[in-house]
Amino acid sequence: MTTAVVIAFAAFAALLAASIFTVAWKRGSTPGAGSATPVPERPGVKRSVLAGEEELSPAGGEEPSSTAEEEPAPVDPLETRPEVTSAEYDVTRRQFFNRGIYGVFGLFLAQFGIAGLAFMWPKMRSGGFGSRVNAGPADAIRNQLVTPDGRVNPVFIPAAQAYVLPFQGQVEGTSFEGLPVIADGLMAIWQRCVHLGCRVPECSSSQGFECPCHGSKYNYHGEYEDGPAPRNLDRFVVSIADNGDFIIDTGQVIQTARSATKTAEYPQGPSCI
Repeated sequence: MTTAVVIAFAAFAALLAASIFTVAWKRGSTPGAGSATPVPERPGVKRSVLAGEEELSPAGGEEPSSTAEEEPAPVDPLETRPEVTSAEYDVTRRQFFNRGIYGVFGLFLAQFGIAGLAFMWPKMRSGGFGSRVNAGPADAIRNQLVTPDGRVNPVFIPAAQAYVLPFQGQVEGTSFEGLPVIADGLMAIWQRCVHLGCRVPECSSSQGFECPCHGSKYNYHGEYEDGPAPRNLDRFVVSIADNGDFIIDTGQVIQTARSATKTAEYPQGPSCI
C-alpha cells in the first residue's frame, strides 16, 4: 500500500513538471513574446513602441501648429500674498517680559496714587470717626459716669471710638494744662493703646484701662501707669455746643507724655489682666 502511494505521488509530480515545461516552451516560441518585431515606419506616422499606438503627423515630420491661444499658467497664492515684516506680527520674549513688567508697575503706581489721594482727601462729611461727633447732651452723659457707690463708669461712644470720662481734680500742674481736652468736666479718651494699637478695654475692678495685648495699664484719666506704652492714652479735642451737647472732634488727636503728677488713683482693686 505504501509503495502504491509513493508511485502515485511520483507520477503526479512528473506529470506536473511536464505540464509546466510544455507551457513554458510554447510561450517562448510565440512571435513577439520574447522580442519586439520591428514595424516599418510610414511617412507622416509616429509610432509609440511602448503603447503600440500611432500618431499621424504632416508629411516631412513637422509638428502641427497650434492656432489657439495658450492658457496662462496658474498663479501660486503664496507668491502673491503681501509680505509682513517681523516687527508687525512678531513679539520677542524680551519684549513680552518688558511689556508685562511695565504693565504691572503702572498698575501698582495707579493703585498707590489712588490710595494716596483717598488718604489725603479732606473729610467733608459730618459725623463718624475723623470728624466732629455729637455724643449727646452733656448732662445726660454726666449722669451715667458715676455709680451710686462713687465708682467711675466710662461711657463708650462707638462713632468716636472713645471713652467719655469725668475729670476730677485740678488741671493746673498736670499734663493736660492748657489743652482743649476737658470741657465742662468731661474728657474723651481714644480706645487705642499707644503701644501697638490694640483696643484697650476698661477694668471696673481696678478703675483703669488695661491692654490685654502687652499689659500696658492706665488710670481712668488715661495716664500711664505700667507696661511698655511710651506715653498716656491719646485724647480728642472736646467742646460743649450751644444746645448743651458734648462734641468730640475725632479729627484732632492730642498726645501727652507720661504724667509726673497723677490726677486719678490707680489701682483701686484687682487688675483684670
